[in-house]
Amino acid sequence: MSASRKSYSSSTLCLDTTHGTKLHHSPSQSPSPASRRGSRGARTSFVSIREDDGGLAQTFLDVKPTVADLDHPVNHPECNCKDEETERELNESMAMALILQPQPACYCPCGRLDRWKRIRLGGRQMSRSTEDLRAWQFDGEEPSMPAPKRVKATPPKHAAGQSPLERLPMEILESILRFLMTDIPPNGAELRNIDLISCLLTSKRMADAALTVLYRHVTIPHSLIFSKFLAHITRFPTLGTMVRRLDFAHFSSVGLGRTRRMNAEIQMVTAATLSRCLELLPNLHEFLAQEHIDGDIDEHVLGKLFGGLPLLRALDFCACSSSAFRDAFVRTVSRTNPALPLTMPIERLSLHECGTLPASTLEVLLPRLGRLTHLDLGHTLVTPTALARIPRTARLTHLNLSKCTRLTGEAVVNFVTGHPAAKDTLVYLNLLVEPARFRLLSREDVSRLLAGLPSTLKALNLNGAQIGPEHLRLLRPLTHQLEELGLGYAELSLNDIQNFWSPVSTMDANGSPTVDAEEERTKWSPPTLHYLDLTGVPSITPGALLSSSCTLLKPETRPLEVLELGAKTVTGLRERLPSRHPVGWAIRELGRRGWYVRAPSSKDVPAAQQEADRFWKMGALWWGMRKVPVARSEVGGLYGHYMFKR
Repeated sequence: MSASRKSYSSSTLCLDTTHGTKLHHSPSQSPSPASRRGSRGARTSFVSIREDDGGLAQTFLDVKPTVADLDHPVNHPECNCKDEETERELNESMAMALILQPQPACYCPCGRLDRWKRIRLGGRQMSRSTEDLRAWQFDGEEPSMPAPKRVKATPPKHAAGQSPLERLPMEILESILRFLMTDIPPNGAELRNIDLISCLLTSKRMADAALTVLYRHVTIPHSLIFSKFLAHITRFPTLGTMVRRLDFAHFSSVGLGRTRRMNAEIQMVTAATLSRCLELLPNLHEFLAQEHIDGDIDEHVLGKLFGGLPLLRALDFCACSSSAFRDAFVRTVSRTNPALPLTMPIERLSLHECGTLPASTLEVLLPRLGRLTHLDLGHTLVTPTALARIPRTARLTHLNLSKCTRLTGEAVVNFVTGHPAAKDTLVYLNLLVEPARFRLLSREDVSRLLAGLPSTLKALNLNGAQIGPEHLRLLRPLTHQLEELGLGYAELSLNDIQNFWSPVSTMDANGSPTVDAEEERTKWSPPTLHYLDLTGVPSITPGALLSSSCTLLKPETRPLEVLELGAKTVTGLRERLPSRHPVGWAIRELGRRGWYVRAPSSKDVPAAQQEADRFWKMGALWWGMRKVPVARSEVGGLYGHYMFKR
């Protein structure tokens, strides 16, 4: 085990080249440069969407890296360093570094100076400024340095390995160290999981616990990390037994180098290496893939995932739609495949945006998943037949059927309200469609659906359904249990929507409240909605929202904090003068989506972050996700793109 610890420590000294840009912040909050250690062949992770926990809802980091290969700083023509020891150390530690900068830059250690001089390149010539040297009082002679203070060494209070922390049970110690683990690659120049790596050098017991935590969830941002990981678990198979999650959500296919020479020189992410890796992970629980590796998922890999890992609980093939993946999937998930098990242990499955998989394949796969709890079939070719074949033993809490054009409204309503797998357990339901292309739910379907939804439901997206004023009496009770509600393109007036936050005021012929209205007024409680999607609703305009008669933006509507709006409405709000906007509301945009967000007060920021955390979000912080997560982790990579940007 000590050898494996040593090997791991030596291989993790690399930096992730990611460059984050915070949306809608002042220029003073511009991102800092990021850098990486690694070989010249390394490539940055692709565009990634991450949540920013700065306090204001719907704030994201849109990571768009731009990589520039720089010459070695020592060999730069403007560097006058002649110190051989400094040059040797620099060669060992920062050779072939990749610097993420809007403009090129040079980092140079100057001979007798114990600091680093950063020289920016302006145009074709470098700046020869000596401001930093003057600030350090450097005039060619060694700067005067105060004599170091001598600190008396204090004897240790506990014998080696006998401190109170080390005497904790291993399970508790591992739980503590998990707070040091980062799910996503760092957004900056810091080393990844540096605190955990430091624990490897503390003591044997701490090293054992830290090593288990480090290998529990493995994130692969690019091919060289995968190559190192595969080499380690091949040399030390015990490390492979620690892995519970293999995450490719941040993986970039740029620069994989599919030449024969490269494949011979270095093991990259290929079907062969991926299959060999899975063979060394017998205790794998979660496998998270995406479109940048779909060409490397062949029959052997799929056969191992569907039939060779008895502890596997979560599978995500987000946006895998290449012809190679489709053909391998069809050959593996086939009635003629004798190796395909009749029942599978998978509980959480995402085929989000896997639009090339034929319906016949889904009709073979879904009946074998008797333990399903999370199912994402967004934008697939699933049919009513395949949906009805989900086993009655499944207990679905998360279901995404958005943009499924092969489904019918009747089939969806029958499944949600009558199938044993869904009728009593659903927490998240997404039935979003684009009405310009397809209408899933008619007015009759909406009435039947709203009347039969379970009391466990917390998030409901009905964007594109034919919703009218006749559905208000069914929607009002749901607003007292739902936290997210999507009413995009509904035929409702602003008053219809505002009435969710006021008691019923039915009047008789004399203008007096009726008896029923008085009873409901005494029992009335405010809605629990935090998020309301009003995209494409004709009555929701910038003028209507900013009018004095609009109550949606007033404090009385709390806990409502996010209104999702259409592009035209967001553009109109942005063009209004700041003085016209209600105090505490701000515009947030990401890709195709835009939100009007209520800002918490400064003292309520920590409470707001804690308030947004929900068990059914599976680690996501903000509201309105459109992809079902199958693993509890921070939002990032391509998954963040499909959850919040599309």
